[in-house]
Amino acid sequence: MGALAVQEETFGELLRSWRQRRRVSQLDLAIEADVSARHVSFLETGRARPSREMVMRLAEELDVPLRHRNRLMMAAGFAPVYPEREVLAPEMDVVRRALDKILAGHEPYPAVVVDAVWNLVAANSAAAMFMEGVPAELLQEPINVMRLSLHPQAMGGRLLNLAEVRAHLLQQLRRQAELSADGRLAELHDELSSYTYPGVDLNVAHVPGPGDILLPLRVAYGDRVLSMFTTIATFGTPVDVTVSELAIETFWPGDEETAAALRERSRP
Repeated sequence: MGALAVQEETFGELLRSWRQRRRVSQLDLAIEADVSARHVSFLETGRARPSREMVMRLAEELDVPLRHRNRLMMAAGFAPVYPEREVLAPEMDVVRRALDKILAGHEPYPAVVVDAVWNLVAANSAAAMFMEGVPAELLQEPINVMRLSLHPQAMGGRLLNLAEVRAHLLQQLRRQAELSADGRLAELHDELSSYTYPGVDLNVAHVPGPGDILLPLRVAYGDRVLSMFTTIATFGTPVDVTVSELAIETFWPGDEETAAALRERSRP
């Protein structure tokens, strides 16, 4: 017997999937897109064919990631709209220069650039501290920042508040997988959830104290305990798939002792 053909999802099926993922009714989507609910229904059932402009409008209203907007366009019979260039492509020079400036400017504190599935794209020299003592197999390309954060032989083995940080990162990863419909994130979530940490109670709930502002990363580093928090930045107006999926995570000292340790580490 020959191989079974894989049936591609239709535009209507994809549209319905994104509408339901965003928890939006046909009527609500119709109002936001300035069309009739009947037309939205006909698009989902295949009784009507969308124009190129209609696909763009519906995707915008549903906040569909650029990668999946291209899929919607192709399912509707149109060519993809958004290019997907390599980070090292000549056209990406302006993006690379911006990233390099941000990474260098954040020294002596760590900063990394990651893609849609948290694979490392770039890092400043201070971020090397997260890779010290990590097994070589975890540092093979592509290096995954989430995996480094929770693997018991990497940062997961050094986090003094592992239970709280793990719960936060897994929740963040699960939400990203749901919002983006990226199966790779769901697989990564399942992998990280399976890690075991002998002697560590993972059921400890973090109850913020009266003086808490942020959940810190409390990391054992030599004979010191470093306390850090992070911020994440993205490009504001991307029209390239790769650029839309890049994120810059910067690590900041949570106290003066940590700031001093990071400054000292950066000295020749």
